Amino acid sequence: MSDLKNNHFELLGLPTRFALDMPLLEQNYRKLQAEVHPDRFVASSPSERLQSMQWATQVNDAYQTLKAATPRARYLLQLHDIDTEEESNTAMPADFLMLQMEWREAAEEAFDASDIAALDNLLKEMHSQGKALEQSLINMLDQQQAWKQAAGVVRKLSFIDKICSDVEYKISKLEDE
Repeated sequence: MSDLKNNHFELLGLPTRFALDMPLLEQNYRKLQAEVHPDRFVASSPSERLQSMQWATQVNDAYQTLKAATPRARYLLQLHDIDTEEESNTAMPADFLMLQMEWREAAEEAFDASDIAALDNLLKEMHSQGKALEQSLINMLDQQQAWKQAAGVVRKLSFIDKICSDVEYKISKLEDE
């Protein structure tokens, strides 16, 4: 078993940047997970089994953090000692707050009308907005290193993730009826 690194990017053999080669992330994760999986250490000493479980947990944490844009950006900022302040700083530009309110109202109306197609369209619109923010993060994080500015974009992405999750829940609820 190789020594594991402290940095999730290093651990998974990836450059420390926002834009990642996702197939390579997946490939490196699977390879490393196979190396450290506790099943490979069943006949080992208790301390080796414990270490294997800790390593497998660290590998899983790294993968879960890096596979999605928002946690990956948040983690990258943490590596540069930037707190996104998602819990304490909810200030957003007025246009973004209005858009968010419109999305929430549209989601409620579509849900009340059992209109899955409208919810799907809303989800597509939100994903599109999220992708645009991810593109700006590539520029801010990987090129300009505008860490503090990127923290505000991460807060926006986090809001979008939450609304998307709510809409996905509404869709699944309607599909289960």
